[in-house]
Amino acid sequence: MTIITILLAFFFILNFILSGAVIFLERRNIGATWAWLLVLLFIPVAGFIIYLVFGQNLSRRRIFYWKDQEKIGIKEIAHRQIELLRNNSFPFHDERTVQYKELVYMLLVNDDAIMSHDNEVEIFIDGEDKFRSLFEDIKRANDHIHLVYYIVRNDSLGQKLVELLTEKAKEGVKVRFLYDDMGSRKLPRKFFKELIEAGGEVAAFFPAKIPMLNLRVNFRNHRKLAIIDGSIGYIGGFNIGDEYLGLDKKFGYWRDTHLKITGKAVYAMQTRFVLDWNQASAKEIRYKESFFPDIQSVGYTDVQIVSSGPDSEWEQIKNGYIKMINEAKKYIYMQTPYFIPDDSLLNALKIAILSGVDVRLMIPNKPDHMFVYWATYSNVGELLKTGAKVYIYENGFIHAKMLVVDGKIATVGTANIDNRSFRLNFEVNAFLYSHHLSKRLELIYKADMEKSRELTLEDYLQRPKSIRFKESVSRLLSPIL
Repeated sequence: MTIITILLAFFFILNFILSGAVIFLERRNIGATWAWLLVLLFIPVAGFIIYLVFGQNLSRRRIFYWKDQEKIGIKEIAHRQIELLRNNSFPFHDERTVQYKELVYMLLVNDDAIMSHDNEVEIFIDGEDKFRSLFEDIKRANDHIHLVYYIVRNDSLGQKLVELLTEKAKEGVKVRFLYDDMGSRKLPRKFFKELIEAGGEVAAFFPAKIPMLNLRVNFRNHRKLAIIDGSIGYIGGFNIGDEYLGLDKKFGYWRDTHLKITGKAVYAMQTRFVLDWNQASAKEIRYKESFFPDIQSVGYTDVQIVSSGPDSEWEQIKNGYIKMINEAKKYIYMQTPYFIPDDSLLNALKIAILSGVDVRLMIPNKPDHMFVYWATYSNVGELLKTGAKVYIYENGFIHAKMLVVDGKIATVGTANIDNRSFRLNFEVNAFLYSHHLSKRLELIYKADMEKSRELTLEDYLQRPKSIRFKESVSRLLSPIL
């Protein structure tokens, strides 16, 4: 028996064992199971390597822990709000959003997503505006600066940010910076050197055990949060890099959506940061009153901060999307760079369309991930055939993750409408219960429509065979993209 024959037999047996593990040992959805079986069976050797990189599963174990969390009283507040909802006595600021009390209840029960009532919310749709505001707030910080970003670039914007943070650390402000090791894999080790020497602290989420070789492609921290002195919070789609200022020739103008929140919703954002930080850093954060100061806000927007991830029993953000879709009476406006919904969300949209709801989806006109783009295009066809309106954004690249319903409620955050955001990555969204704010997001959406072209069903059906082939392959792999 030759060495080649022995190796082939070994890989055949290994493939058989791995296929059995995928079916019987890992709690995957059926679509993902079949997708991995096809990969393993049709490309046995390379498929095994691909599985090791992309197919690792994360058990529903508790990886986020903060022993001082009970001092904030989140559980007690959540239980109190649940009782108020059950008794129909919950104090909504905007009576037009009372009809969404079941959504509030679901997010409270499944994620302890406390509803806060006193929030001022500012919307950013341009990177220059967002980072100008963030940098100004960082300059005014007196106690602490907490940042978590998926992507941090070693470019002009990244260097400007770390230089500013270093100055604040020298002033005595406590700076903590958490970045995702995969998303920021190109960062040189010396990038944070001066910040650390100035007293700042830096941690990487799920870092590579071997430098420059991180096999944990899934389960990344895709959140983008900035908390300044515990009273100002930023949440949304912008990462740290020059392309988010529209300076990348490939993408051109970068259209995203980000929120600046002042109010008690920042407490939930702070808690989320601390939980993420304590998972990644050996320097555990302990409770301090300055993390949760008395915030004197004059805002009136009701907000829930909702987190989800592969460690969660429920897909909280996805379920929030579906609940919003099911509650729609007039319209649903969506913006997402990737549209790869599972059957539950896709069917919810189809039912809304068939019920007479005006469903509109906006996606980019160019890919930043090829397979994901063609899988998106395939799913777009499903909506078009049902009667949705689809818009292709032409003024650069749209990266916004936004859903607004009936001009009454909306959500903005980090979660795309795809399997990776719903099941494989750690995400965070702000759910906004405000007629005023939702109307503003509606107007922003309609302004974006002026910079988009409508993709009609006729256009879609006339696409060339080459695109149809790319769609078919990508759709087959979509459960594991």
